[in-house]
Amino acid sequence: MAHKRIRKFNTRETYPEQSLDNDLSQGVVARGAMVFLRGQVAQDLDTRESLHVGDAGKQTTKVMENINLLLEEAGSCMDHVCRIVVYLTDIRYRDAVYQEMGKWLKGVHPCSTGLVVPALARPEWIVEIEVTAVIPDEGS
Repeated sequence: MAHKRIRKFNTRETYPEQSLDNDLSQGVVARGAMVFLRGQVAQDLDTRESLHVGDAGKQTTKVMENINLLLEEAGSCMDHVCRIVVYLTDIRYRDAVYQEMGKWLKGVHPCSTGLVVPALARPEWIVEIEVTAVIPDEGS
């Protein structure tokens, strides 16, 4: 079985203002039933519209909604998240981001890494979260 790619796209469409031509996907279900999600931002997955500019808490809500949707499309769910990496553009957003993220991961206990970075791919994005999860065996 080849790896399953979820929601394939090309950066020509996602970033039309930039001269990019990269074939990517929102997630990959790897052999061995692992799911690797691309860093998610406060963007509508269908329209690519950026949402909640300037509001770290609301951006995180959208990020987590995207993660939840993509995990379901892959055959997994939040309960099977193993690892998260959180990127913030300002340490002052940490409390709002982690408060909201924690609501979605209550009782899951993934390992987590948090980074403060100078910028994300678009200036209106202030939080990005990437996830690695597993797809449970039948009956798990």
